[in-house]
Amino acid sequence: MTTKTKLALALGLLVMAIAGYALWHSQRPVVPIASYTTLDGRSGSISGLRGKVVLVNFWATSCPGCMQEMPDLMRVHQKFKPQGYETLAVAMSYDVPVYIRTYRQRAQLPFVVTHDQSGAIATAFGDVTLTPTSFLLDKRGAVIKKYVGVPDMAELEAQIGKALRAS
Repeated sequence: MTTKTKLALALGLLVMAIAGYALWHSQRPVVPIASYTTLDGRSGSISGLRGKVVLVNFWATSCPGCMQEMPDLMRVHQKFKPQGYETLAVAMSYDVPVYIRTYRQRAQLPFVVTHDQSGAIATAFGDVTLTPTSFLLDKRGAVIKKYVGVPDMAELEAQIGKALRAS
């Protein structure tokens, strides 16, 4: 094999490796386009949160695990919000609107809260039925990790910090 052939082969392998990485990286699930209305009546969309690291948290006022994790989610939100982090709390369709509003006010939730009355957001995220279920999204809207149940908060914080440092 000549030097020219070896160089061409090496260059070809490099191009294939780069293309493979790009394909793998692009295969990370990206959240679907889903719109919501906050409890305050403001409209928003999941895609409108791109550029931030986002935790989309599906919860219900009747869910013990959800109530257990809320104080920690509030703390994590306050810690990372100045760095470009957002939390979107999506109350499940079966939850009672007055319970959601009362809990939000009593707990003084510092993040965006919406009631998924039609179930469209849960459907868009792959038919979420168990609560709590959370999706951590990177700045491009790709799913970094899905959490079913109460997450390990130290691990969640580490994932958020890593995602915030990524460009």
